[in-house]
Amino acid sequence: MATKKKKPMISPNTKLFLILLLIPITLTIYIFAYFSWKEFRFPFSDFFAEKSVYQQIQEQFDMEIPIEYIPVYVEAEQKYGVPWTLLAAHHRVETRFSTMKSLVSPVGAEGHMQFMPCTFVGWKHPSCKGLGQGEISEKEKTNPAVIQKYGGYGVDANGDGIADPFDIEDAVHSAAKFLARAGVKDGQFKKAIFQYNHSDKYVEDILYYYNQYKDYGEQLKEIALQTK
Repeated sequence: MATKKKKPMISPNTKLFLILLLIPITLTIYIFAYFSWKEFRFPFSDFFAEKSVYQQIQEQFDMEIPIEYIPVYVEAEQKYGVPWTLLAAHHRVETRFSTMKSLVSPVGAEGHMQFMPCTFVGWKHPSCKGLGQGEISEKEKTNPAVIQKYGGYGVDANGDGIADPFDIEDAVHSAAKFLARAGVKDGQFKKAIFQYNHSDKYVEDILYYYNQYKDYGEQLKEIALQTK
């Protein structure tokens, strides 16, 4: 017995109609997707291009300058007039950008930028003599009022009521304050650096990194502030 052929669910004419209907819809979706991709593509490509430039610059140095520290250096530069690249050079030489196992030196210098307690609190403190370790309590050492009384360089940069050499903002601003007063604001870089650490080799090392960093200073600052 012959079997009946099943009628197709969609007739050829209906199929043709649907195909013709889908063509403009498909084109519209494609065009929309294409221009949306172009619109969003360029900002991201610019971002990755900047990151690439950043990495290329950092590869010129023996140690990468941590990007999160650059805005801190820049804020101190704006307040005290000390180039941020000079502050970065001091940070590099003093504690290798705070990567050293201990931020207290054998002679008693403390924190990210290695201040002797008497320099941080002030040499007018009655216990200050010799190398400047002093017998200063922790409460006194971080008290802005005590520091002001004894003429120290410690700064409460972030406004938390404490001037702490182990806080990166306080430490960098304190270093900028010291260097500015020691001669940097007058263009006497060597004199100021020598005052920070009485060593000709130290001055040489700081100037080496400063001269290296300043060639890329504006580019690094722009990238760091954009990603802050």
